[in-house]
Amino acid sequence: MYKEFGINEEIIELSKKVEEEIKEEFSKIQEICEYNSLKVLNAMQNNKISDVHFGSTTGYGYGDIGRDTIEKVFAEVLGSEDALVRSQFISGTHALTVALFAFLRPGDTMLSICGKPYDTLDSVIGIEENNSSLKSFGIKYEQIDLIDNNFDVQAIEKRLKKGGIKLIEIQRSRGYSLRKSINIEKVEEIIKLIKSIDENIIVMIDNCYCEFVGKIEPTQVGADVIVGSLIKNLGGGIAPNGAYIAGKKELIDLAAERLTSPGQGKEVGPSLGMNKSILQGLFFAPSVVASSLKTAVFASKILKDLGFEPEPLYNEKRADIVQTIKFGNKDALIKYCQGIQKGSPVDSQSIPEPWDMPGYTDQVIMAAGAFTQGSSIELSCDAPIREPYVAFMQGGLTYEYGKLGVMKAVQNIIEK
Repeated sequence: MYKEFGINEEIIELSKKVEEEIKEEFSKIQEICEYNSLKVLNAMQNNKISDVHFGSTTGYGYGDIGRDTIEKVFAEVLGSEDALVRSQFISGTHALTVALFAFLRPGDTMLSICGKPYDTLDSVIGIEENNSSLKSFGIKYEQIDLIDNNFDVQAIEKRLKKGGIKLIEIQRSRGYSLRKSINIEKVEEIIKLIKSIDENIIVMIDNCYCEFVGKIEPTQVGADVIVGSLIKNLGGGIAPNGAYIAGKKELIDLAAERLTSPGQGKEVGPSLGMNKSILQGLFFAPSVVASSLKTAVFASKILKDLGFEPEPLYNEKRADIVQTIKFGNKDALIKYCQGIQKGSPVDSQSIPEPWDMPGYTDQVIMAAGAFTQGSSIELSCDAPIREPYVAFMQGGLTYEYGKLGVMKAVQNIIEK
């Protein structure tokens, strides 16, 4: 069957060798998966999930018991006071935008302490000029870059003591930068520092790609609010769209009134038949995230053995599901992404090419033969076409499918 799939004996044998060498890492991932599965199952039982919660509402969505119970389940799983979990969120970027506009007012200042956020927030913040940006509403933006993949504690402390910061944004995953992702221990440490200087500063975490990678979420170590997408980790590959904002109740109320309208907030918003998909997606999420991590570990080891530069290395502790591979060569980067597409269940016959995408400053190649458009919990690989030509790979609904996709991508590089 491997040969029918177009994978030669060399790659098959290398894969077998790699799998023997990564067994210990798989065992660690499985232990975390079981812990998070217990967490999800416990939350569903505590909230007495039943068939009635799978129902659907239309129109205004008043009295949607399924939607309201889902938000209680998410709040319990994430260790937060409240949660806003809605299909009306188009993406993680949309949820982040809603949160920022909900919490900030003209004259306020937001501070990013891990450098520039993900490219799609450039127009939201006003780094890229836009008439609908925070900047256009008189909201100021500052940033402090990381130093050697760590928070610049001295610079942060100095800036906070000057006062005037309303909100601090921390993006745990790397986006399209080459820094390391930020683990929960570093998040906890920096939150303690921030709150010791000014306990009223809102600490908002972009938690995309990070949920269930470990046992603890940022809301359990002092974060005021966290944001993520349901077509990433917590959707389990089943939720077809949506996102969440979780945290302190007063902040969730503000976010809800920004998503809908003042005075209505969480009381409106029809579920439109999404409740079962969201609950089932959360139920599968610990296992799907584990599969994504195993796929990343496998890719890291096999590509390292082939002479490329993966990060993290296969045996490093991970903060998210993203695996980067530095190719140092434009053609190899493109061929790898195209190989991932060839190993996909959907649109495997298509050949992705770099192109100009809205919200990005460089041409981007995106490979994702996914059942849900744009889903990055399903195996996908994308990259801005710029030196040193680094691919950003994530996802894998099952390890077996993820492994096959990586093998196909490796084969595609060797053939070309």
